[in-house]
Amino acid sequence: MARRFFLLQVLSRCGHSFAVMKTRVPHVYALLFFVIIGAAILTYIVPAGEYDRFVDEATGRTLVDPDSFTFVESQPVGLMAIFESVQRGMIAAGNIVFFIFIIGGAFGIIAATGAIDAGLGLAVRKLANFDTLLLIAIVVLFSIGGATFGMAEETLVFIPIGVMLAKQLGYDAMVGLAIVTLGARVGFGAGVLNPFNVGVAQEISELPLFSGLEFRLIWYVIFLAVTIAFILRYARKIKANPELSVLSDWQDDDASTDTADPVIPAFTRTHGLVLLTIALGFGIVIYGVFSLGWYITELAGMFLAMGIVAGVVGRLGVNGTAKSFVVGARELTFGALIVGLARGILVVLEQGLIIDTIIYAGGTWLSGMPAVLAANGMLVFQTLLNVLIPSGSGQAAATMPIMAPISDLAGITRQTAVLAFHYGDTITNLISPTVGTLMASLAIAKVPFARYAKWVFPLVLIWLVVGMAAVTTAVMIGYGPF
Repeated sequence: MARRFFLLQVLSRCGHSFAVMKTRVPHVYALLFFVIIGAAILTYIVPAGEYDRFVDEATGRTLVDPDSFTFVESQPVGLMAIFESVQRGMIAAGNIVFFIFIIGGAFGIIAATGAIDAGLGLAVRKLANFDTLLLIAIVVLFSIGGATFGMAEETLVFIPIGVMLAKQLGYDAMVGLAIVTLGARVGFGAGVLNPFNVGVAQEISELPLFSGLEFRLIWYVIFLAVTIAFILRYARKIKANPELSVLSDWQDDDASTDTADPVIPAFTRTHGLVLLTIALGFGIVIYGVFSLGWYITELAGMFLAMGIVAGVVGRLGVNGTAKSFVVGARELTFGALIVGLARGILVVLEQGLIIDTIIYAGGTWLSGMPAVLAANGMLVFQTLLNVLIPSGSGQAAATMPIMAPISDLAGITRQTAVLAFHYGDTITNLISPTVGTLMASLAIAKVPFARYAKWVFPLVLIWLVVGMAAVTTAVMIGYGPF
């Protein structure tokens, strides 16, 4: 209940920030619906065409016969079909939509136990005299959350703790914001076991769930290392000279009502049992995925079981567990529904028979390039598109049905196409004003967007360079299984 009240306060305090942005940036739902309309218009312009498709008996995946493209009679999409595409998209993406709801509900239960808050508080108390080590530990901790269960919106409740801690250690609010948000972002983008970007993209691309883990782990460490170095370089500079802080001359008008120091709960045996439940749950998930061939349905079932057990162990009671599930699922409604809305774009393209024409054009264009250049072109495209579609699951639903067959035609593995997607999905999330979680985090930390954007922009470029290096390496080694 306290967490729910806190989030309501967050949304209220962010109202002004979002009101300013609304006049400049359309809501992502509106943007996607405009894209659906644009796709429908294209069905009147782009010639219809079709590829022959076949199932590869060796892998069980559906492939495009690259020599089979033919132009066919046009079937332009009408006005009513535009509105129907949203419902059809929701149905087509139903397994992913409900997967997101279930995971959100499960972690709503876990969050309600207070175990995550208490675990962080324990780490703060144990490492209070080792500030550099503490900063590193917090970044790593949140990156693990992002890499495993896609921690994003959940970081909002930790921003006040991060800011409070940073100020107590002699840093500024930017450091407190960074150790929480950048930590979660780097883990989310690395996509080690993230069900919201890699899981969804691999499911659409017909790849084994969480395959290619070792490669992603290596680059996760690299992304994490450069991010920690970026934060520590700034932190040490301003601790030596506070006047060098990007916020040194910033005075918030609401300083007198600054967020009170949050109460960090004492770590109890119950909290330890909940965290043990999470650890065991992820262990079972990893075993099931790699040894038993688990996929979306089994994964959702395991997360639900993990949440229910955490509710029992955390003494939430039957009603408390159920209510926390609803709260957690509700908080991911935005991301879940955006998947179905984005799939509506594909529905229109398929109904108008122009999806294969787009694949043909893209494949022809990319196939004329060196594979390394083509793969990095995918990365840049996904990076720019992410400004319009900041949801990882939504972007996967909108692009991977096209990118997967294009990668086949261009001689790039589908795993590399997924890699380009989830790196592109996160790079601009560091700075894009269309990312609601980012804007909320800035409002809570009372950091102006313009100053944050200027501060973080070098890291955006660093991440882009590292992402290109990873994609280039993936092409050179034939990152697979296919």
